[in-house]
Amino acid sequence: MKNIILLLSGLILINCNKSGVAKQEAKADLMEVITEDKSYAPTSPPNSISEKLAPDENGSNKEPSTAKKTDTISRKIIKNGDMKIQVGDIKKAQGQVNDILKKNNAYIQKEDFQNTDMDDNLNLIIRVPHKNFDALISSFSDGVGSVLSKNISSNDVTEEYTDVSIKLANKKIYLEKYRDMLKSAATTKDMLEIQEKIRELEDEIDVAEGRLRFIDDRVNYSTLSLNLYKEKVRSSATSKIGFGSRFVDSVTEGWNSFVSFMLGIVSLWPFFLIIPFIIFFWRKWKSGKKNKN
Repeated sequence: MKNIILLLSGLILINCNKSGVAKQEAKADLMEVITEDKSYAPTSPPNSISEKLAPDENGSNKEPSTAKKTDTISRKIIKNGDMKIQVGDIKKAQGQVNDILKKNNAYIQKEDFQNTDMDDNLNLIIRVPHKNFDALISSFSDGVGSVLSKNISSNDVTEEYTDVSIKLANKKIYLEKYRDMLKSAATTKDMLEIQEKIRELEDEIDVAEGRLRFIDDRVNYSTLSLNLYKEKVRSSATSKIGFGSRFVDSVTEGWNSFVSFMLGIVSLWPFFLIIPFIIFFWRKWKSGKKNKN
C-alpha cells in the first residue's frame, strides 16, 4: 500500500512539473508574440484622421511598417548624342543608315528633310537599345560619310530613380491603409477626409509611376539626333544656275521691287487727299499774316 501511495505521488509531481514547464513555454511564446506586435502598434490611440495616419509628403519612412528594405536598383544611365555627317548622296546615305538601324534593332522616331539652293539636310531622331548605342555611333562614323560634328552625353539618374521608387512604395502602403480606414469610418466628415487623402495619393502615385516609366524608356532606349548634310555645288558646269539665269532673276527682282514701290505709294492715298487741305489752310494763314503787316 505504501508503495502504491509513493508511486501516485511521484506521478502527480511529474504531471505538475510538466504542466508548469508547458505554462512557462506558452507564456514565453505569448510574450514573444506581444513583443512583435508592439513594434507595429501605436503608442497612444489617435484622436483624428490626420493623427491616425499622417504620411510624410516627401515619402520618408516614418511609419514602421514602411521601413522595408527595397530591392537593389541597378544603375540607370541615359545616353544621348547628336551627329552631323556630310555625304555625297542623300538617298544612298539614307539606305546605308537604314541597314545600320536594322543591324542594331534601332528605329527612326522622327524624320525631317529640307532641300534648299545651298544644301540638302535629312534630320533623323533615332531610338536605339542602350546596349547597341556605341556600336551604332561607330557604324555611322566609319561607313556613311565625313563626320562634321559629334556630341555624346551620359546622365546618371540612379539616385532620382531610387528616390522616386521609395516614395512610390510608401505612398502605396499609405493608400492601402487609408482604404482600410475608409471601411470603418464612423462619421461622414471622417469619410470625406479619407476619400480626399485617397484621391491625392492616387494622383501622386500616377505621377510617380509615369516618371519611372519615362526614365526606364530613356534608359532602355538611347536617343541619337543624326543630320545627313549634302552641300550643293553652284557652278555653270554642275548646276542650271548660270549667268543667264541670274540675269533673268535680277530683272525679275528689279521689276518686283518697282511694283512693290508703286503699291506702297498707292497705299498712302488717304494722305494725298489731306495734302490739298493742308496747302489751302497754309496759304490762307500766310495771306492773313501779310494783310496784318
